[in-house]
Amino acid sequence: MTEPLRILTTEIQPWRFLKDRAEADLGFSLEFIEMDFNSAQRTAALDPSSYDIYDQCFHNLDIVWYWRAVQAIDTRRITHWDDLDELSRIMGTSGRQALGDVPASRLFVQHDMTLSDSPSGQISMLPTFYNFDSFGVETEGLDVDRDIRSWAALLDPQWAGRVSLVDEPAIGLFDLALALSASGQIEFENMGNMSVAEIDALIDHGKSLIHAGHLSPFWLRADEPVERFMSGELKLASIWSPTIVEMKRRGIHVRQARPLEGYRAWHGGMCLSRLLKDDKLDRAYDWLNWYLDGYAGSVVARQGYYMSVPDRVKAHMSEAEWDYWYEGLPASQELVDVAGRPAIRPGETRSGGSRRDRAHHIAIWNSTMDEHNYAVRRWSELVDLAAAKGRAQRRAS
Repeated sequence: MTEPLRILTTEIQPWRFLKDRAEADLGFSLEFIEMDFNSAQRTAALDPSSYDIYDQCFHNLDIVWYWRAVQAIDTRRITHWDDLDELSRIMGTSGRQALGDVPASRLFVQHDMTLSDSPSGQISMLPTFYNFDSFGVETEGLDVDRDIRSWAALLDPQWAGRVSLVDEPAIGLFDLALALSASGQIEFENMGNMSVAEIDALIDHGKSLIHAGHLSPFWLRADEPVERFMSGELKLASIWSPTIVEMKRRGIHVRQARPLEGYRAWHGGMCLSRLLKDDKLDRAYDWLNWYLDGYAGSVVARQGYYMSVPDRVKAHMSEAEWDYWYEGLPASQELVDVAGRPAIRPGETRSGGSRRDRAHHIAIWNSTMDEHNYAVRRWSELVDLAAAKGRAQRRAS
């Protein structure tokens, strides 16, 4: 019996809604191994024998590439390579002025096995879906597009005790940095690659916000903000698009802010384990090509993600879906989520406009900085402090 193709992934991949269709189309079985971001990165770097495909994000690439846990991908074997959009492949596009780990900066494998934006026939990670994140705001009494215009809103005293950040140092740390920078409290020389002193200053500010009761405990899984917004515990929080879709499905009035400073962007992708060879390597390429064929992109669109091959995705979406998710137009009819449940009501619009509008409004890409290990240690202090204070408040109440 043929062993399944093993795909190490995270919760942002809606694999449960892809697996049956992919297996039927491909003719072989798939095994998805879902972990949180940090665990997936650690497993990918240290145990390439435990997976065949590493499905993560470009800002998680440096560590696994450094350890040579993954092998280069031959673009000649990627059927729709020439269909990839420029955001995924070229530095000189809308992400050019953005800080952080721009995907194209580490996309192409050079002769000396370093990574850069210089085109070659090999890539480190196949670009898949991406998005432009900020924070979610409960809309009662607010016109979010008019009233919440900056990352500095996360620090506004009127929301004290009802603000939460995501517990992921390559993500939540930058949400806090963007807020502190926008409010004039910290000036970074390069926010995408902070110095030790800048990390220390950021963490000190974060601790002060926790001690003052401004920041609530951080969240780890994307479903956590749903319940915390529903209960009234939160008013503003780091947010991912699947969470917003789920909130809309459940009738929670929330909208993603479009900060003047720009979005925090990220780009997903897939790598090949360095141990893949022969028939299993062939099957891995079959999976990569299936993923870019269009159907998978139509599925991830229903949780708010854009795919690197938009023209192929469009053929698998209704006009109403394409107009809402990609063009930023009002929903012309009720639209469903990734599980087929009604979620978007007629007349609703995505904040920030079309895919192209949002792609031209990036402040920073999720990043793994030179001082990543130090940032992780300091970030953990912040997360632990917020959790401890939250527990103490619950006991007191």
